[in-house]
Amino acid sequence: MEKEAKKPGAVLRAKMDEYQASARSLSKAIGASQSGVNQIVGGRTKITVSMALRLGKFFGTTPLYWLDLQRDFDLAEALKDKKLAATVKGIAKATKPAVKAKAKAKPAAAKAKPAARKAPGAKPAVRKPRKAK
Repeated sequence: MEKEAKKPGAVLRAKMDEYQASARSLSKAIGASQSGVNQIVGGRTKITVSMALRLGKFFGTTPLYWLDLQRDFDLAEALKDKKLAATVKGIAKATKPAVKAKAKAKPAAAKAKPAARKAPGAKPAVRKPRKAK
């Protein structure tokens, strides 16, 4: 059985307790509303990118730490949804289209020869005129 995902609000509450920060003092420090902080702690709203940037700076973590908490929790909740699980089970895996055969190559005689490369500083080759037959 998979490990239970941590609720982002509970992690935030634990961090606030660790730093002895109230919702009011945290909201002032990060430039967010007190109600927004309380809604995250209460599990009524999600941690947004903007909030993750603020919390990461304040608590000395990365914004990804907070976004990963939210993503993992959201995914765990979605996996518990039986209706969604049935829908996902009924989805067929995508297949790549078959590769079309390439057009037939032209005969070797029809191909033009690439121009010969000259060494740097080499004198240009002088061609002798052809003799008439």
